[in-house]
This record gives sequence, structure tokens and C-alpha cells, in this order.
Amino acid sequence: MKRYHIYTKAGGILSAVMILLIVVAMFWTPYDATATNSAAKLSPPSLAHLLGTDNLGRDILSRVLEGAGTTLLIAVLTVAMGAVLGILIGAFTGYYGGPLDNILMRICDTITAFPSFLLALAIVSILGSGTYHVVLALGLLFIPSFARIVRGEYARAATQAYVDNAKLMGAGALRIMFVHILPNTKSVLLSAIAIGFNNAVLAEASMSYLGIGVQPPDPSLGRMLSESQTYLLSAPWYAISAGVVIILLILGFTLLGEGLAKESGQNA
Repeated sequence: MKRYHIYTKAGGILSAVMILLIVVAMFWTPYDATATNSAAKLSPPSLAHLLGTDNLGRDILSRVLEGAGTTLLIAVLTVAMGAVLGILIGAFTGYYGGPLDNILMRICDTITAFPSFLLALAIVSILGSGTYHVVLALGLLFIPSFARIVRGEYARAATQAYVDNAKLMGAGALRIMFVHILPNTKSVLLSAIAIGFNNAVLAEASMSYLGIGVQPPDPSLGRMLSESQTYLLSAPWYAISAGVVIILLILGFTLLGEGLAKESGQNA
């Protein structure tokens, strides 16, 4: 029976708990996350509002749950875009090599030559703020990392005996790439995806904190953290709630990614 690294276990449990809470929040929250109540603004945590209320009287628990859901959705779409396109680029360049490899890898080098966060800010500034523009900007930046990882795995696998056997049996190039080789990159890809989630959560929170991510009235963890700065002394629960949720999301995916990376290293 396979033994999982302690990081994998801890990260998997923490991430699963957070995802479960987010899924529950898709169907039920204690209050409407956008409903204001001037009579209850900046109320401390209580039985009525477990995490207190913000400066507009909105329930913080409801807002952090919905905000975490928005962050997770952006992370899923971002990583999916980067992984799919990165896998395709890495598979073809690693398997075939030659001029195609040189051209696509130089494009990836060009993208990674710029500071990722600044490039994402520039893209969103051109396209305009909003959820899907953030996904597009971050997804483009994730492509090179996945492409490089997959390219290395495919270049290594192309010289293996099982690939030569598949060729002798008449398997086509596409079948070899996506039926024979791709499953053997699973451990490395899972680690890259987990780390990608971590980076996507942090990037989305940072962009929303700067006001160019998710726009109000939709809740956003980064924007909540930004808005709460004014009330750090009078209502510290406001900043603490959003900050802790961001930390837990990032910690869960970080531990999961580190654990999967150590497992793939041990199995190499």
C-alpha cells in the first residue's frame, strides 16, 4: 500500500476541509453576503454573526465563504487554462524537438523574462478589471511553467523502451503522447497543479487587494483585506477573518504540492 508523505496528508485534509466549506457556501450561507445593515455595522463576533460584521453591516462569515469560493473558481480556471495549453505545448516540443521546440520555448522564455505579477497587472489594465480578465491574465502566465515541466518529462520518456515498443506495435504519435507517455507524468503534474493553485490564490488575492480583481458588490478576500485596513484597531476581526482564510487556502495547497513533489522525487 502506498504511503503518503505527511505534507500530502496535511495539505490534502486542509484543502478538502476548505473546499467542503466553499461548496456548502454555494448553497447556503448564514446571511446574504451582499446585504447591508447599518444598525449592525462593525459588530464584534457573536452568536448572531460568528465572525462579526464589516463597515456596512454585512456578515463577514458569509462574505469570506463566498469570497473564498470566487478565489477558488478563479484558481481552478487559471490552472486549467495553464495546464491544458502547457501540456499540449510541452508534449509536442518534448516529443518532436527541433524547430518547433526552439520557437515555442523561446516564446515561453520571453513570457517568463518579465516579473509575473507585473505582467498580469499590465494585461488586466489593458483588458479591464473583472473576474474573467484576471483568469485570462493569470492563465497566460501559467502556461510556460507547465510547458517546461511536461517538455522535460516527454523528452525523457521519448527514449524509453515502452515508447519504442509502442512504435513497433504501430501506435501513432498522438496515441503515444497522450495514452502512453502522459499517464507517466501524473505525479509531477499533480505536484505542479497543487503549486499552481497556491500561486493562483495568492495572485488573485493580491490583484483584488489592489482593486483590479473581482469587483464589488461580489465578495473578494483580497478586497476585504484592503477595506479592513481602516478598521484594524476598532474592528480587528474584519482583517483577521479574511487574512486567515487566505492563509489556510495557500497553506493547504502549498503543503499538498510540497508533499506530492517529495513523493515524485522518491519514486523517480
